[in-house]
Amino acid sequence: MTTTTLRHRAWAPAGLVALSLVPVIAGALRLVEIGGGPRLPGEPYYSAAPGPLVAHIVTVTVFALLGAFQFAPRLRRSGWHRVAGRLVVLSGLGGALSGLWLALFQHRPEISDLLTGFRLVFGTAWLVFLVLGFAAIRRRDFARHRAWMVRGYAVGMGAGTQVLTNAPWALAVGTPGPLTEAVLMLAGWLINLAVAEWLIRRPSPGVRPARSVSTVDSKAD
Repeated sequence: MTTTTLRHRAWAPAGLVALSLVPVIAGALRLVEIGGGPRLPGEPYYSAAPGPLVAHIVTVTVFALLGAFQFAPRLRRSGWHRVAGRLVVLSGLGGALSGLWLALFQHRPEISDLLTGFRLVFGTAWLVFLVLGFAAIRRRDFARHRAWMVRGYAVGMGAGTQVLTNAPWALAVGTPGPLTEAVLMLAGWLINLAVAEWLIRRPSPGVRPARSVSTVDSKAD
């Protein structure tokens, strides 16, 4: 593996942390509001039962930030990866379950049924991917473990990419309607999953394809 490849891989955690900053900061401000701090714009739809929202914010924050460093090459080769990985799985399961609860029982009135359906589909996928990733590592199947965990992280990081899909529309056109909002949110999840599949399927850097016997023989002649 070249020095350039190692440098590019070292930037991956920083990029993922940056991607998660907006939702993480927004979640922190919401926690401050729930704790009695300044009110954020919009009606507080969680006032009757803030517990699930608090659980969702905390678990997703841990999942996003701690999960980002699972992509650091040096940490993956240390015992830290295994310990942190367990916390990533637990926080991801908590984020998925609390997200599903919020989608079903505690969502804003203006949220469309289509977006609620998308949240249920991807929340369930997030949960399933993490369970499959954990089951794979229990079998010592490292390749499948990596693949399912990358997919799970991609879904869990949907909120970060959704900032990038929603913000340009809001700046150029204005607040999206219910259908447009659902499509923009869907785009965030699909972009993440497309990148995840590319990462999973790309050849390992530094590995050269094997040469055929005929090629070797011809060179020997």
